Amino acid sequence: MEHTRVQDMVDRMSQVFLGQDEVVRSIVCGILAGGHVLLEGVPGVGKTLIGLAVSRLLDVSFKRIQFTNDLLPSDVIGFHAVRSGAGGFELVKGPIFASIVLADEINRTSPKTQSALLEAMEERRVTIDGATYDLPAPFMVIATQNPVEIAGTFPLPESQLDRFLFKIRVGYPSLEEEQQIIARGIDHTEALRLEPVMTRDILLSMIGCVSRVLVHRDVLEYMTSLVRSTRSLPDVELGVSPRGGLALKRASQAWAFMHGRDFVTPGDVLTMMPLVLPHRIITRGGDPYHVIQALAQEVPVPH
Repeated sequence: MEHTRVQDMVDRMSQVFLGQDEVVRSIVCGILAGGHVLLEGVPGVGKTLIGLAVSRLLDVSFKRIQFTNDLLPSDVIGFHAVRSGAGGFELVKGPIFASIVLADEINRTSPKTQSALLEAMEERRVTIDGATYDLPAPFMVIATQNPVEIAGTFPLPESQLDRFLFKIRVGYPSLEEEQQIIARGIDHTEALRLEPVMTRDILLSMIGCVSRVLVHRDVLEYMTSLVRSTRSLPDVELGVSPRGGLALKRASQAWAFMHGRDFVTPGDVLTMMPLVLPHRIITRGGDPYHVIQALAQEVPVPH
């Protein structure tokens, strides 16, 4: 039943987000793993559309934050305002208080405002004027950034990138799929017509099931070897941290769950590697994705 719901969600998202089946599956995997996703691609390929579609299919709250260079941390997390009449203060919640938060063009805002997301993404809570407030469950940030435009942008620091479970490259659709998009006139109204495929409680239950997917000792050792090997590669200046290893495990469990299995295979790990590891390493000039692909061929796969 759970596997059917997951497949139904993938199918419905694919109807709106044409030509991006791998992206859709990766985002669904990120949701089940309880992680955050960074979408990287040029404008107009549907990055914003995907956040809206996800919130509609899951029947959870959704907020969009358009990041600009004058955005303040209080514009993201909220602030305390003087209560009219009775005195005292009341909380004015920012858009971060939603289950799905779309951080549009996240690299257009200052590091100070970017850092306002750190506590929220890691601890699922925010601190405002010394008071701590829990965020709704589930909680997921889907951020977008344009890798081409440099003017007026602030590259995400390593501490911020490490909070994202996946960094997904969103490219152009194929010729056939692009013709369908233009012929059907797909836009945000298509996403607004989507009907929920599951309730919030069912989703939370599925996220709980993912954490119970079995990871055999041999597969666990394989993950550890992959992560540790990134720190000794000659082309790598900074390798993957233990947090990256935990992310790889969680993503592999979610991928296995999506495919109806209660155990992780080495194939699951290899599938998740290009999504989980490249943005967690700093190379000496090479492409992190190529480094990870080469690493996957060098580390022996358990049988």
